[in-house]
Amino acid sequence: MKGLYIHIPFCEYICHYCDFVKRVPKNQDMIDTYLIKLREEINSYQSHFDSVETIFIGGGTPSMLTVDQLTYLFDSLIRIKPIEYTIELNPESYTHEKGKLFKKYGLNRISMGVQSFNNDTLRYLNRGHKKEDIAWIISDLKTLGINNISIDLIFAIPGQTLDHIKYDLDEFIKLDINHISYYSLILEDKTYFYHQYLKGNFTPMDEDNEAIMYEYVMNYLSSYGYEQYEISNYARKNQYSLHNNIYWTLGEYIGVGLGAHGFIDNYRTYNERGMSQYMDHFLKEKTFQTDDLKLQDELIFGLRLTRGVNIKQLEKKYKINFYDKYPQIHEKVDLGLVEINNDYIRLTKKGTMLGNQVFMLFI
Repeated sequence: MKGLYIHIPFCEYICHYCDFVKRVPKNQDMIDTYLIKLREEINSYQSHFDSVETIFIGGGTPSMLTVDQLTYLFDSLIRIKPIEYTIELNPESYTHEKGKLFKKYGLNRISMGVQSFNNDTLRYLNRGHKKEDIAWIISDLKTLGINNISIDLIFAIPGQTLDHIKYDLDEFIKLDINHISYYSLILEDKTYFYHQYLKGNFTPMDEDNEAIMYEYVMNYLSSYGYEQYEISNYARKNQYSLHNNIYWTLGEYIGVGLGAHGFIDNYRTYNERGMSQYMDHFLKEKTFQTDDLKLQDELIFGLRLTRGVNIKQLEKKYKINFYDKYPQIHEKVDLGLVEINNDYIRLTKKGTMLGNQVFMLFI
């Protein structure tokens, strides 16, 4: 399976925790000019169009584009017939007219940035929507026949308690959708929260409380029939994210747009992150992936999946003896961080909370 990732870097405002490539546009002309250049980059990959099976339009905030701008973008992709076609949206920029446009162009999966159902928390994160917006949007999308819907939530936000987490999960269950991505808040460089941290005005949640929250999330969602198929992702009725699964299984994907990454024909591609550079030339760097690098990535990304990695297949593919190459893996088994059964290595529940201790073995 091959994917196409498209980055729309524009936002109406900047969330306090976000470190993605983004900017508040000066005007609509700036967006229009970017989309023209983006179409040019998309067309440079047209030899791959027939083999692209997933499209993911992310950001930034793709849903802040006008109907005309979205139409231009979707027309740029009309020759591709993906199985899964996803767009990220922020609740405050969704309209029924945009939903109809999604349906018209065959988009069949929505990933919505909710982050919390607590309005005080949303203000703290500098989000632009309110809890009350969410249920209407979900209902409207379902009315349009778009039922493959995922939302993002965040835990381990300073000031959050288990009661807050339970409330968010209770509100999620009421939506009756089949996928959720639930991430812990990470303090990233070059974010508002990081600058506040440097000033002594932001204190990250301690690891023990974060672990308690994470375990609560896992147990709660499991009790409602959601399978944790990746460290931060849960699904009912097998509605996994096909596009993200490409990343986790070291599949090929094209990355287009400002700051986008790709993995195609054994090369990692890295686009320019500055707008003026991108408008002049798309690609900043292209790096050949040796077997050692691919093995490293396959283990680190593959162990994010709860099914784990097949050791025998890995040994055959890379012509290695797994235990000779990574003798310290036995120590991680003894510590209860990983388990090995029927030739599969996977993280334990404890290991999902301390995954970096395992991943460092492969770097």
